[in-house]
Amino acid sequence: MSTSVGAIYATNWFGRRALIRAQILRATAASSPIPPTYYKTVSQNLSQAFADGTYLKDGPPKGDEKPAPPNPLTDPNAMDGMMAGMKTQMVMMVPQMVIMGWINFFFQGFVLIKLPFPLTLGFKSMLQRGIETPDMDVRWVSSLSWYFLNFFGLNGLYRIILGSDNAADASRDMATPFAAAAAAPQAGQVQDYNKLFKAERDNLEFSEGVYSWVAHDVEARILKKYGRET
Repeated sequence: MSTSVGAIYATNWFGRRALIRAQILRATAASSPIPPTYYKTVSQNLSQAFADGTYLKDGPPKGDEKPAPPNPLTDPNAMDGMMAGMKTQMVMMVPQMVIMGWINFFFQGFVLIKLPFPLTLGFKSMLQRGIETPDMDVRWVSSLSWYFLNFFGLNGLYRIILGSDNAADASRDMATPFAAAAAAPQAGQVQDYNKLFKAERDNLEFSEGVYSWVAHDVEARILKKYGRET
């Protein structure tokens, strides 16, 4: 089998839609709106298609053949995805570095606030950046330290108010571009759909054991609810 990007256990649009259908089917298995006969038919058809490699572009794997993982350094699509992630991170980092340098240049040595609670000496280096005064009370906060405290300390509040994936999350902006590019899914990254289909087939078989039709004995339940039992 060829080791090109498009030939390593790839799938088509129908295969991706089949995975979504299987995920929805097993996610609603505990209280499924689908009658038992239809549920079992759909589940078995999807499982059989996954087992036969129906949705694989090159058909099912032959014997013990295993696909070679693509090299991101030689794959142009993966390289484009990595460069796009790095550019995005650099665009977000540059303004923050400029602001930090501006505050450090114009307000170096300034003390802004005094915290209303006592702290140990271990917090001195964190709260008094830019001020080399060993005798100053730890509760005094310098301008540069206050900037960092607001920049990183409000992320938890932003996540509570705006959600976990919000544009105000400062920790994402200051993340290392290489780490962010490696962690994020790349546009040209190849997934082994053969493994995905096998895992989804096992999940479907497990879901059949917990399947429950939401309309089971619905007539008796309605009569019992309204006191019309005979």
